[in-house]
Amino acid sequence: MASPNSYKLSCSIPGHEMDVRGLAAAFFPDGAFMSVSRDRTGRVWVPNSSPDRGFTEMHCMTGHENFVSCVCIIAPSDTYPRGLIATGGNDHNICVFTLDQPQPLFILKGHKNTVCALSSGKFGTLLSGSWDTTAKVWLNEKCMMTLQGHTAAVWAVVILPEQGLMLSGSADKTIKLWKAGRCEKTFTGHEDCVRGLAVVSDLEFFSCSNDATIRRWLVTGECVQVYYSHTNYIYSLAVFPNGQDFVSTGEDRTLRIWKQGDCQQTIRLPAQSVWCCCILPNGDIAVGASDGLIRVFTEVDDRMASPQDLQAFEDELSKTTIDPKTGDLGDIKMEDLPGREHLEEPGNRDGQTRLIKEGQKVEAYQWSVADSRWMKIGDVVGGSNQQTSKKVNYEGKEYDFVFTIDINEGGPSMKLPYNVTDDPWLTAHNFLQKNELSPMFLDQVANFIIENTKGHTLGAAAPSAADPFTGSGRYIPGAADNRAGFGADPFTGTGRYIPGSGTPTGAPVGVADPFTGEGAYSSAASRQTSTNIYFPKTDGVTFEQANTTQIMAKLKELNGGAPGEYRLTEEVLESLEKLLVSVCNPCASEQPTTEQISLLWKTSHWPEDIVFPVLDILRLAVRHPQVNDSLCGGGDADDGVALCNHLLSLMKPQGRPANQMLALRILCNCFSGWRGRALLLAQREAVLSHAADLCSVCNKNIHIALATLVLNYAGSLHGQPDLEAKAQCLSVASAALESVQDKEAVFRLLVALGTTVASDQTAQDLAKSLGVMSQIAKYTSVTDPAKVGECCQLVLKELQ
Repeated sequence: MASPNSYKLSCSIPGHEMDVRGLAAAFFPDGAFMSVSRDRTGRVWVPNSSPDRGFTEMHCMTGHENFVSCVCIIAPSDTYPRGLIATGGNDHNICVFTLDQPQPLFILKGHKNTVCALSSGKFGTLLSGSWDTTAKVWLNEKCMMTLQGHTAAVWAVVILPEQGLMLSGSADKTIKLWKAGRCEKTFTGHEDCVRGLAVVSDLEFFSCSNDATIRRWLVTGECVQVYYSHTNYIYSLAVFPNGQDFVSTGEDRTLRIWKQGDCQQTIRLPAQSVWCCCILPNGDIAVGASDGLIRVFTEVDDRMASPQDLQAFEDELSKTTIDPKTGDLGDIKMEDLPGREHLEEPGNRDGQTRLIKEGQKVEAYQWSVADSRWMKIGDVVGGSNQQTSKKVNYEGKEYDFVFTIDINEGGPSMKLPYNVTDDPWLTAHNFLQKNELSPMFLDQVANFIIENTKGHTLGAAAPSAADPFTGSGRYIPGAADNRAGFGADPFTGTGRYIPGSGTPTGAPVGVADPFTGEGAYSSAASRQTSTNIYFPKTDGVTFEQANTTQIMAKLKELNGGAPGEYRLTEEVLESLEKLLVSVCNPCASEQPTTEQISLLWKTSHWPEDIVFPVLDILRLAVRHPQVNDSLCGGGDADDGVALCNHLLSLMKPQGRPANQMLALRILCNCFSGWRGRALLLAQREAVLSHAADLCSVCNKNIHIALATLVLNYAGSLHGQPDLEAKAQCLSVASAALESVQDKEAVFRLLVALGTTVASDQTAQDLAKSLGVMSQIAKYTSVTDPAKVGECCQLVLKELQ
């Protein structure tokens, strides 16, 4: 009888026709789990009551046009009380199923390559990872945000219990921590592709890698432990409910069970690649492998397979062939190996391997602590130091080479057998056809064979040989800094702001509008806090303050010392002054001319150390309908794009703080005209991405301008169905709240959040899943100014 801590085979589950690539325990029915396979199907398995204590297929799901790579369960909801099943595939799609229909309920499209990882979170949030180097956040059938930053395939993703925190692991050897859609931290330490992630707690997680190690990390960035035992790629991890013990599987044909930090049991399988594992509700372990079988292992005597089935499993294992170049056996010299008498000595640890010579064969054995004996795990073929005529067995035939080909940018998923007498082009063609791969890879595979068989008569490709299916790259925008300030108007400083639509209809009589003028603002004691005068705010907030005399004086002063090619004539200065006066005086008889607007645009490209007064004129000018229309693309759409690109260049990390602040204010003022609003909505992704990089700057005026820009976007998107745009607003607002200290900036960000989620259930669900509620809760007690606390309470009420 096995010891209480020893796992044994419970049952083997046939059904899939190709590799089983993903497993997940289900919420319903009791004891059920899901599997997905390269045979393009997903299947639901439920425990049966037969004497073999096996599982029965309850449901088969189809819908993918190619291999299915991963699966996860979306938790039950009011709409779907049994939960949903999400699967990701080689066809770039995510299919979402109910438990009673074979076809998808809906399909999520957006990735540009294989979807190889899925994780679900609260409120129906789904996180996906892909070979296209991105991760995506999905909610209610829509992509909410795309997480960009990795430079190679994203092999693993997981949503942490703390709302808003997500992890991604990549073939670029890094792990990234994301909060509200922005990368907060990058973890380095693995020496090869990161293949799996598993949550330990709010503060800790595991990772596994092609470097054959498992690492335990704190979310703060520290690696607290490295686990060694596997001898090849590690593909999958699953953590027991106690949050300490876990299991792992990999390319060394093993399932390994880790307890109290040590590998306490190694179970070898008669399949080369053990792709996936999951822990079932009763504590049993399910694993899926390259032979198409699912095997369940248990430490409970009553659920163990019959002695006959256990012996059959052991016999199957003993008949497998092992190529030492793909396993953990090292270089083999048959003449140096001991005979069977070597097995009379007990092993030192569970899973220890020992090779013996049996006639003209080399046999591999593994020590079982549970049974106190050596178990045969296969025959070794093609020794790595042998330069003889011995061949490698594959699918019952002998070959000079059996290459492990990784079409998945990391771990092997299929074998390419080859004899030196074969035509490499025909071999490549047959390989692609057999595995349903694109003919476009023909040259790559054929050249791979030719390059890695030069001068060889036997043996696999050198470890350093390049896989014919890898490569990629990615760009990420940068960050910035400081300037002087102003006062009382909650949106525009000392200058009075005049909203386009007057006082919000919800404002009670006698209460000052929080968005206008210097009037006293009444506190919670003098009004019903249930009255929402803050959001949704749909009219654009602009920066109106102007002292035309000072602006022109500074412009003329700087012009006197400007380089010759930039120095303006008196005539040009006079034109700019007339333009400034006309845009600041609503009653002016003269309107801006095309020539004046052209001069302003040209002068805005002055050297960055002297351009700021010109930018201030531009800030005021874009509020004027004629200037707004002209510069924002009224005559030529390219003009609007050029304006955006110029302003974004002024916001670059190494830019001057004054220019950064003024560029943000110009963007805010562009919202005063419909042409400018349309331009900024079209350029939203780039504008908000660059603006968000200014969050970390310690400068309140930049923060206020940034918050106003987010608010204007939120107002323009209110009532619109563009959920990805709203997700970016939520992400940038949330990121800004992490570093912004100024209460005015905080207030505007709270209004932006409220405007984004008002009357939009999907946006509310996303905000909750990003952890916005816990993030802003600290502002509910702010009383100076009172509008911060009141607005915060109203946002929280909207999210409840």
